[in-house]
Amino acid sequence: MPTRRAALAALAAAPFARAQEAPALTLSTFSAEVTIPVGHPCMGGGIAPVKEVLDPLEARGFVLRGAGRPVVVLAVDWCEIRNAAYDRFRAKVAAAVGTDPARVMLSALHQHDAPIFDTAAEELLERHKAGASIGHVAVFERLTTAVADAAAASLKTPRRVTHLGTGRASVEQVASNRRYLDEAGAVRYNRMSSTRDPKIRAAGEGTIDPELKLLSFWDGDAALAGLSAYAVHPMSFYGRGRVTADFVGLARRRLQADTPGALQLYASGCSGNVTAGKFNDGDPGNRTVLADRIYRAMAAAWRDTRKVPVTTPTFRSVPLTLEARGGAEFTTEALTARLTAAPRPFDRCLAALGLSWANRVRAGVPVDVPALDFGGAVLTVLPAESYVEFQLAAQRARPNDFVVVAGYGECGPGYIPVERAWAENDGNLSDWCWVARGSEARLTDAIRRVLARG
Repeated sequence: MPTRRAALAALAAAPFARAQEAPALTLSTFSAEVTIPVGHPCMGGGIAPVKEVLDPLEARGFVLRGAGRPVVVLAVDWCEIRNAAYDRFRAKVAAAVGTDPARVMLSALHQHDAPIFDTAAEELLERHKAGASIGHVAVFERLTTAVADAAAASLKTPRRVTHLGTGRASVEQVASNRRYLDEAGAVRYNRMSSTRDPKIRAAGEGTIDPELKLLSFWDGDAALAGLSAYAVHPMSFYGRGRVTADFVGLARRRLQADTPGALQLYASGCSGNVTAGKFNDGDPGNRTVLADRIYRAMAAAWRDTRKVPVTTPTFRSVPLTLEARGGAEFTTEALTARLTAAPRPFDRCLAALGLSWANRVRAGVPVDVPALDFGGAVLTVLPAESYVEFQLAAQRARPNDFVVVAGYGECGPGYIPVERAWAENDGNLSDWCWVARGSEARLTDAIRRVLARG
């Protein structure tokens, strides 16, 4: 019979034993090719359909287990994933790994020689026999199933996570704000992804986030995965039907070659109003130049990574409610009329995208704003083409922590501008913005809430 002292010792040790037996934090990585076929629309029918594939489009992600239900981080070489398609994609991946859709932190990279998927909008076009297409539902289903299958298969080969890595580096001569001051001091918004006018290119960079940040996961000295994030529209030249992951994809592949044992992901930060236009005149040769500048920052951030013992992260998600855009051009009646009567097929696609978002708002379905919080480091995904000011606001919300922001989450809203852009007649808000004025305050509040320390 055990003595009373031995029994008390066993009782005291029980909590420690249970802690030791608790599941460790593990990570499993996966990837899948998600290239669209020849003839498929690019950028929601706005530019030439696929004629050839220069390089494949990829979905890259990891599953983190040991902190409640699994969390998935997934970045996809598509232009946008919107509304019902965004919900469907997350639901498929969630079912594959046994988690909740809200815990699938999904973002697109926003290359333009790549697809937009909004299945509800596509169904509207088909129902009205509009003679236009945003993205084929059958292709979407096939490719997203491949991603979900890859995520499920990865669960068979988990690796323990012992350390979290953080690295950062400045990116030189890539990003510039679309907003600039001309020679007369007037505000202009016409600096696009490529800009040939030397006067526009000579203007200052404007508001950008100059840093690339890299969050990595380690098992001792073995690197498991890295996520680089930088805020810039990821296009050098586009619109010719030649599918590509563009300069950010080229940079990611170079870093992957440097680190064959660790899966490298890239996420485009909040860059609705940030392009390479100051440093890119559209010459095709600039694609490799811009790729090299991004790669050098990635390599520097990887080389200078600081590792700390990992702590069990906290996952949070807050609902964000944005209003549909008002005005005569954006009523249900006006958008429905454009769906069939607009002369250009792309105008019909735009009407379907606007209706898809308006229907979501009318149904009361909010946008999820998630965060994966390790204490000293946190990752969040912000919706759509959020302006870079929202990324900077996220950093200000946690000034002493390493804040990584992926943009282009739920892309249904289109551009989400700061209020100043409305007042200054930002021309980019004419047809790719489906939210009402006042969205800045709503999104800023969601950022504050999701990044608040518990």
